[in-house]
Amino acid sequence: MPETRYVFVTGGVASSLGKGIISASLAKLLQARGYSVTIQKLDPYLNVDPGTLNPYEHGECYVTEDGAETDLDLGHYERFLNVPTSQANNVTTGRIYQNVINKERKGDYLGKTVQIIPHITDEIKRNIKLLGSKHKYDVVITEIGGTVGDIESLPYVEAVRQLKWELGHRAAVIHLTLVPYLNASGELKTKPTQHSVKALLEIGVQPDVLVLRTEHDLTTDIRKKVALFCNVNPKAVVQSIDVKTIYEVPVKMQEEGLDEIILEKVQLPIAEKPALKEWKGFLTKMNKATKEVKIGLVGKYVELADAYKSIIEALIHAATYNDRKVKIELIHSEGLTDTNIAEKLNGLDGVLVAPGFGHRGIEGKLVAVKYVRENNIPFLGICLGMQCAVIEYARNVLNLPEANSIEMNHKTADPVINLMEDQKNVSEMGGTMRLGAYECSLVKGTNSAQAYGKELVHERHRHRYEFNSEYIEAYEKGGMKAAGCNPDTGLVEIMEIPAHKWFVGVQFHPEYSSTVLKPHPIFMAFIKAAISE
Repeated sequence: MPETRYVFVTGGVASSLGKGIISASLAKLLQARGYSVTIQKLDPYLNVDPGTLNPYEHGECYVTEDGAETDLDLGHYERFLNVPTSQANNVTTGRIYQNVINKERKGDYLGKTVQIIPHITDEIKRNIKLLGSKHKYDVVITEIGGTVGDIESLPYVEAVRQLKWELGHRAAVIHLTLVPYLNASGELKTKPTQHSVKALLEIGVQPDVLVLRTEHDLTTDIRKKVALFCNVNPKAVVQSIDVKTIYEVPVKMQEEGLDEIILEKVQLPIAEKPALKEWKGFLTKMNKATKEVKIGLVGKYVELADAYKSIIEALIHAATYNDRKVKIELIHSEGLTDTNIAEKLNGLDGVLVAPGFGHRGIEGKLVAVKYVRENNIPFLGICLGMQCAVIEYARNVLNLPEANSIEMNHKTADPVINLMEDQKNVSEMGGTMRLGAYECSLVKGTNSAQAYGKELVHERHRHRYEFNSEYIEAYEKGGMKAAGCNPDTGLVEIMEIPAHKWFVGVQFHPEYSSTVLKPHPIFMAFIKAAISE
């Protein structure tokens, strides 16, 4: 087997240009050619992981099967590659410094002065090469968070400089920049790209490929100009034009020959161009769909759609495979009341109550759950959304008006949602929740069992609170059933109302497991219920 190749993806000019999508698209193309590929994200912030970050700060926190709280870009990696990621696929400055300081405290540096170079950069390089050496991938793609020129990104770029020197032909650098269009002059401007590459060169890194984000097609002259000023082969100046959906990007990158350029650079064989048959089949279904399904997503971070990125993508996957276009209405739970709920949810085919933490916006979520339950509207509750369904049912059906979650009111008379036993002595916030994949045993004949088509499933979790099993008998008698439980602990994972058209609340996060080529069964069933007359 050939030695692992390393491809680094940096960004310049502006943030949010789509390094994660470009990385995932390249990985998809290399995977389609038969190479084993993984992607990792290096984040320059000092948090050890994004688990304690407010979603407004950094979008959703994505959870891997092994329980790592990671950047949302790992969701893109999994949705594109259909392969699970792990703790090793996301590294932050906080973790790097934590590792180095722990080593220093143990005396591993034998009394030396610990410095950014070589100790921090060595730790960065160790983490970059860990995936390739441990799992024997053909190609490891490493996305460097932030923008070139940021102070916090400097150690990462320096590590890339060193690795490029050490690895020779086994390393390549892709630099993603913006080519803005000025309406006043009717021109595409390359100067920001030139300055961004100059900033890279000042650190000692020569990019091998330039991917230029643009709203308009690049002319041959523009490509030649950029190539000339940035010391790059003209054929290695790649256009990334705006598209209707991120799932078109791999096809566009294939048309631009990005995968062939990289394979040539790192000296790997270039076989026949892959057909991407299944991927293009998904795109065809997406583009052909004419009928619409309207889903209301009730949450408290709706101002930033990235806070619910995996949920939105899972709805797109499921709608596409149900031959529908999904129209998602983001509804702020803080604005929902008994008097306006009918108007706010009017015309929706289904309602999803989203996960979250804390008491803000909870009463609005409860109002939404009550409305969809009473009006027989298909409902999916995820994590806190499931807990809201349980609380609402207790208050309005089981005659427990004081029912609540310990999280919202620790003195509640009826704690139908309680703190998990293994969480009661936890004092630290970061990385201490119930995280990662756990088993769920499904009850035959339930909506969930029909959706999955099997009796035992594995799903990812991220929570501290759980359904209080002391109340299960009251719920079962009152018409809400436990449709899934953890076989080891008895933790209730799924609650359903059999008399309802389709009412499912899940304690886990099914959205994390939905991919382009493997839509999640729960989302598929939810959308199917929403489009059925």
